[in-house]
Amino acid sequence: MLSLILIGCIVGIVAIAFVYTAGWLSPNRLTPAKLVAALAPPDGPALGHRRNHAKGICFTGIFESNGAGVELSKAQVFASGQYPVLGRFNLATPNPTAADATVRVRGLGLQIKTPNGEVWRMAMIDPPIFPVSTPQGFYQLLEASGSKDPDAMKNFVGQHSEFAAFADWAGKAPWTSSYAQDRFNSLNSFTFADAAGTNRIVRWSFVPAAQVVAISPDELAKRGADYLEQEIADRVRSGPQRWTMAVTIANPGDPTADPTKAWPSDRRTVEVGTLIVKQIEAEADGPCRDINFDPTILPSGITTSDDPFPAARSAAYSRSYNSRTAEAADYPHTASGVTQ
Repeated sequence: MLSLILIGCIVGIVAIAFVYTAGWLSPNRLTPAKLVAALAPPDGPALGHRRNHAKGICFTGIFESNGAGVELSKAQVFASGQYPVLGRFNLATPNPTAADATVRVRGLGLQIKTPNGEVWRMAMIDPPIFPVSTPQGFYQLLEASGSKDPDAMKNFVGQHSEFAAFADWAGKAPWTSSYAQDRFNSLNSFTFADAAGTNRIVRWSFVPAAQVVAISPDELAKRGADYLEQEIADRVRSGPQRWTMAVTIANPGDPTADPTKAWPSDRRTVEVGTLIVKQIEAEADGPCRDINFDPTILPSGITTSDDPFPAARSAAYSRSYNSRTAEAADYPHTASGVTQ
């Protein structure tokens, strides 16, 4: 009888945990389902596709570590050597057929594997700061941007003063004419642990070797809806493209939990290696099709920090991944242009 009571209690606790996680006991609680649903355009999500960053192009290459990173982290990826990379250039949109000139934010998903079987996945974007300071704020931004209320965005901005810095970047920063010219930033902070057990809070960026050539959105539009994919394919075909990975170390007191706040420019930065993109791969049914660039998949020597976004992103990415893989029958297995 005691065994049966114990089993019943365990089942009850698991059930309560399940409904709590699903948000059924707290309807105002932000859940992965709510966050992913808010990403969908008014006519619904593009079935079979990622719920955000749906438009993109896959690539393979290597990460060439120069050995400088071993000072910061015991992760094998920082030991001198070359490690295989799978990645994806993308646009921050739920529309897989969006015209390039209609999307302001560009992204880079990356996976690095090491001989000891560890995997490091990252998801970065080109703005130097994030638009909101909390996952709840991001959900509110999505709701406001999709609202039919003409005052929705104005009200949102009035409640989120941090959004002004991102809006300033979006309005004034130059657009580039190639993914190869974009600097991609982690924005979220992570903890690096070295072999001696010393922890450091860091952010990182991938800084392009290619010279930046500014372009207006109007000129980008004239070059075609899928120009960025065509351009990077042609560019890589003519030779590998490179980005330097620069790790920035926080000072005590720096805001580590708020990606809307950039760290001062005098913070110590260590160049730990080079991303080399060697080949563009098919987007449709290519090697990136079934990968989830979950930023919490980390090797030994790297962990999350007090920044709340990686955990929220991980949960949302999982929800998106499960949805799109369940919609495999709706996925367009024939694509146009360079992705064929």
